[in-house]
Amino acid sequence: MNKHVFRNFSYGVYLVSTLDGTRPTGCIANSIMQITSSPATIAVSMNHENFTNSCIESSGLFSVSILSESSDPGIIGQFGFQSGKTVNKFDSVPYETIGSLPVVTDACGYVTCKVIDKLETSTHTVFLGEVVDGDVLKEEPAMTYAYYHQVVKGKSPKNAPTYLGDEEKTETSNDTWVCGICGYVYEGAVPFESLPDTYTCPICKQPKSVFRKQ
Repeated sequence: MNKHVFRNFSYGVYLVSTLDGTRPTGCIANSIMQITSSPATIAVSMNHENFTNSCIESSGLFSVSILSESSDPGIIGQFGFQSGKTVNKFDSVPYETIGSLPVVTDACGYVTCKVIDKLETSTHTVFLGEVVDGDVLKEEPAMTYAYYHQVVKGKSPKNAPTYLGDEEKTETSNDTWVCGICGYVYEGAVPFESLPDTYTCPICKQPKSVFRKQ
């Protein structure tokens, strides 16, 4: 089977947040869709290995921050390539509390939801959430996975439903440097070797040392 056919589906880039007790946590997701309009209900697919999955299970609540094309790509690195078990992902990320749930301010909109049902698959839980609140934060295009992949030059986290194993096999020239954590491809005008040692990946904020020449 040609797995690249799945790239013809349309996906967004979202931050799904919930609570670990009273501590906010969350992760990046792209498999989210509206199921009904009245009452408004959405579905969120969450990998069993994501810490956010077990926190949604415990709290029965989640929010979705809809990232825009102008959202800081560092949000994707902060929430997509490290675990909330060991890291406070909301540290240094501006957010508001809506009801009891965190919503990042650098987004074009949000919804907050209560879990009303779920479906288990072999690798993911699909949570059905009835929308409790929502608002538009700014009139900007929502980021799509195609935009993230083609413009931001980012890759899917390995726990994402849209992750393809061959994403790690980046098609690059012999002089291209690729982040070993998130797959970001450096295409700057300054030769990579000439960048200062303080350079960090714009997606996952990891140091220059994690980049590998392809």
